Amino acid sequence: MADDTRDYFLAGTRFEAPTLAPGLYVVATPIGNLRDITIRALETLAAAEIVLCEDTRTSAKLLDHYGIKGRRQALHEHNERDKADQIAARIAAGAAIALISDAGTPLLSDPGFPLIRALAEQNLPVFPIPGASALLSALVIAGLPTDAFAFHGFLPPKAGARINALARLKDSRETLVFYESPRRLEGSLAAMAEVLGERQAVVALELTKRFERSFRGSLAELASQFADQETKGEAVIVVAGAAEPSAPALEDWMAALKIAMADQKLRAAVDEVADRFGLKRKEVYDAALTLKNAE
Repeated sequence: MADDTRDYFLAGTRFEAPTLAPGLYVVATPIGNLRDITIRALETLAAAEIVLCEDTRTSAKLLDHYGIKGRRQALHEHNERDKADQIAARIAAGAAIALISDAGTPLLSDPGFPLIRALAEQNLPVFPIPGASALLSALVIAGLPTDAFAFHGFLPPKAGARINALARLKDSRETLVFYESPRRLEGSLAAMAEVLGERQAVVALELTKRFERSFRGSLAELASQFADQETKGEAVIVVAGAAEPSAPALEDWMAALKIAMADQKLRAAVDEVADRFGLKRKEVYDAALTLKNAE
């Protein structure tokens, strides 16, 4: 007779999940729409000996929806370090355990890192079960470059620390992705406009849910827009990276090179001009040789 704890239901049909190999399974869950879950994720959650949940009450909505009755334990920022060794011991003894967050892919601004690190240090198996991610969902609809991007999670809540964090990113050329709570959205957008300037950005709200919406504009425009409205649901903010610096004019750096060569050795003059104008040293060196040979 089948073990009921390994069952899951899909569209009213009962399925029995296959047996899992020992290890920790990092399972992505929907970020809003319960249908955004994979068959493999359902099999894993149904077959796991324990499902570690950021909040068991929140996860109950998903697990009960699919008829998954297995054992659930809370793993959150307040207890994850204390529980890491205990969980690692269970996996070492042959247990298959699943880890989920309240929504999306675990560890992305969610608990789980101390546990994964503890397992890695003991060379215990960890398996990713990919799926929904708020940052990727927002990134692909933003209309901003995706060939290079950086995820920075939540900005610091205090104004001064937030400004300092953004200042460190001012020259980053990759697309920037942030999470933000509705009550801090206005302040974060205003800080971004102040520090990062007139860049294009997108604010995505309640992704995959019934009232999903996104707003595009400059950071200043978005800051003004959200200063006058109440926001519900966590936001994803996608911001264009810094513009490529314009190349220095040839006549400017060549003139500087001539002056530097007049009272310095060639190597020192090349180093000074390359550093000052942000040029490749070989380019400046070749120009210096040309000038020297023309004397």
